[in-house]
Amino acid sequence: MQCELCGRECECRPAIVDKVKMMLCPGCVRHGEVIKEVTPPKPQKPIMARIKRPPVKDVYKDMNKELVNDWNIIIKDARKKKGLTREQLGFKIGERTVTIAKIENGDLKPSDKVVSKLEKELDVKLLEVVERVPSNLSTSGSKGLTLGDFIKTEEK
Repeated sequence: MQCELCGRECECRPAIVDKVKMMLCPGCVRHGEVIKEVTPPKPQKPIMARIKRPPVKDVYKDMNKELVNDWNIIIKDARKKKGLTREQLGFKIGERTVTIAKIENGDLKPSDKVVSKLEKELDVKLLEVVERVPSNLSTSGSKGLTLGDFIKTEEK
């Protein structure tokens, strides 16, 4: 490297001369103030790599229960057997009377929370375990099942 003050080829060191940072040879360093070399900070990972994220949860893993087919009739019959009005049942489980009426009429499918409250209050089972059925149906290409595949299965 070449000294920026005298132009001599040698091993130069950084120094400040009259508020200007320069690379100086050992002979010219006495004219300035030597700068201690600072090691550059090691590069950090990008921010997205440093963020700790919770493990990915499979939300479909525990979805093995489904409402029984005649859930609205079961709810209505159980409520009547207990001698409760829609208002009383709604009060006990914390739902509005209109919501109970819509559920009993089949106009509104109850959420999982409401189903568990109804099961507890009315002593009924509204959820059934559904087993995954392996599909032995022929598929057309890699696009999955078509309506034709279902019709062919019904005909067999």
